[in-house]
Amino acid sequence: MNFFGKSVSLYFLFLGVLVVSCSEQNNKYSKLIWSDEFDYIGLPDDMKWNYDTIGNSYGWGNNELQCYTVARKENAWVDGDYLILKANKESWGNFKYTSARLTTKEKGDWLYGRMEVRAQLPGGRGIWPAIWMLPTDWVYGGWPASGEIDIMEHVGYEPDSIYTTVHTKAFNHTLGTQVGKATYVSDSENGFHLYAIEWDAKKIDFFIDDEKVFTFHNSGNGPEEWPFDKRFHLLLNVAVGGNWGGLHGVDDDIFPVEMKVDYVRVYQ
Repeated sequence: MNFFGKSVSLYFLFLGVLVVSCSEQNNKYSKLIWSDEFDYIGLPDDMKWNYDTIGNSYGWGNNELQCYTVARKENAWVDGDYLILKANKESWGNFKYTSARLTTKEKGDWLYGRMEVRAQLPGGRGIWPAIWMLPTDWVYGGWPASGEIDIMEHVGYEPDSIYTTVHTKAFNHTLGTQVGKATYVSDSENGFHLYAIEWDAKKIDFFIDDEKVFTFHNSGNGPEEWPFDKRFHLLLNVAVGGNWGGLHGVDDDIFPVEMKVDYVRVYQ
């Protein structure tokens, strides 16, 4: 075969390898195993979502100011297009604010995979929305020993910043050792963005609009640094105030505020 023929053959061989590699990469998380497209009208699907209220009495450990309510249209509602989580300024028992905190615990629990949520975030001083994951079984002990994965956190007094973070016994904010990344997203409060992780036994990759922004690697040093070998579930919530969200106070003129969620999808 002449040189030109060899060159052409090598080109197509390289192209074939490239296509296969890209195909394998794109198909790594191709099996959809759980989702909510929010294409119905009413309260969030109770086959998929729980209302989490257990921490109302003590501010969830963060001195938060809201009361998370149960099965209340004013705080959590699906309008046929979006799940809407709404924080209101209103009297509710001893609270001045209401909101919603939904979880998939025991209805959607996973070890490894791609978890993605497309959402538009609320803004304003004092607001603290989050898309995150907690352990279902707490095998390694209470927080933070069993881990926490923050797919997205946002505080309203920093309107152009999105935080992606992990917490473990060795790495957490109470020690000042938390590991994460702040990413500039100029229109997080005015547009929808895709927040996702890809999690396996070696690492957790964090993505915003399919751009990788942070990776947390398994050090191999055991559960104090990597407790992420057990099943976790998703949480969606909009907090008011708190040690971080309320660091600069709460502007009561912003209410009501809404987090809109287009869909939640989990692939393995």
